[in-house]
Amino acid sequence: MRLLKLTVAYDGTGLVGWQRQATGTSVQGLLEEALTRIDGQSVAVAGAGRTDAGVHALAQVASCAVETSLPCDTLRRALNAVLPAQVRVLAVEEAAPGFHARFSAHLKHYQYLFVDGPVLSPFVSRYAWHVLQPLDTGVMDAAAQHLVGTHDFSGFQSTGSEVAHAVRTVVRATVAEVRPPDELAAALIAPAGSRLVALDISADGFLRHMVRAIAGTLADIGMGRRDPGTVRQVLQERRREAAGATAPAHGLWLLRVDY
Repeated sequence: MRLLKLTVAYDGTGLVGWQRQATGTSVQGLLEEALTRIDGQSVAVAGAGRTDAGVHALAQVASCAVETSLPCDTLRRALNAVLPAQVRVLAVEEAAPGFHARFSAHLKHYQYLFVDGPVLSPFVSRYAWHVLQPLDTGVMDAAAQHLVGTHDFSGFQSTGSEVAHAVRTVVRATVAEVRPPDELAAALIAPAGSRLVALDISADGFLRHMVRAIAGTLADIGMGRRDPGTVRQVLQERRREAAGATAPAHGLWLLRVDY
C-alpha cells in the first residue's frame, strides 16, 4: 500500500461540504469514488478540515492509502479526468509514513471575503458576502487583534458541536481591503464603488462555524452595529449569544494547510 498526500481545490457551491453525508454530494465522497474506480478497491480519504456546505478551498489536503502503481502525476491526471470540474486535484505526492491530513496539520489558513457597496458583481456572488453598508476595515482589524493568542473560543462556536474543548491558538487575524491588480479585475470583482474586503485568520485548529461567527461579528463592528470591544467580550464571556450572526458559508475559503 502507498500512502498519498493530495492537494485539492474546489468550488463548494451546491456541495454538502467536505465530509460525506447521507444525502448530497461531498468532496470526500467524490474523491473516494474516483480513487476507488482507479484503484479497483474501496479507498478511504481523510481531509485536513471539514469545510461546511458552500465553503470553498484553494488547497485542501487529503490523505489516503492506495495499491495502484500509477506515478503521482499520472494519478493526478486520472483523477481529474473522473472528477467533476468544480473539484480539481492540484497535486499528488508520496507521503511520509504515519502522515494524516488532519492529525499531522500544524496550522490552517482561512480567508473570509466581503464585498461592501451598492452593487455585487455577478462574477463573485458565489464567493463573497455582499454587505451594503461601508465597512470600517481599520476598526475591524483592531478588533480582530484580540483573537490572536490562545483562548477559549466557545463564544464563536456553533451550539451542538462535539469537541473535547474549545481552546485554540490563533497566530494571525487581519482585516484589510483587497485592491484588484488591474482595471479588468476591479470591474469583475468590485464594480460601481464597491470594495473587496478580506478577513485572514490562521490557527492551529478551528471550531464548527468559528470563522463565520467571527466574520459576522466583525462585520457588525465594521458597520457600527457593535462596539469594537465585542470580540474581547465574547472571548471573556464564552457565550455564543454575545457574538454576531454566523456569516454566509459562500464567503469562506480554506487557503492552505501547513505541516
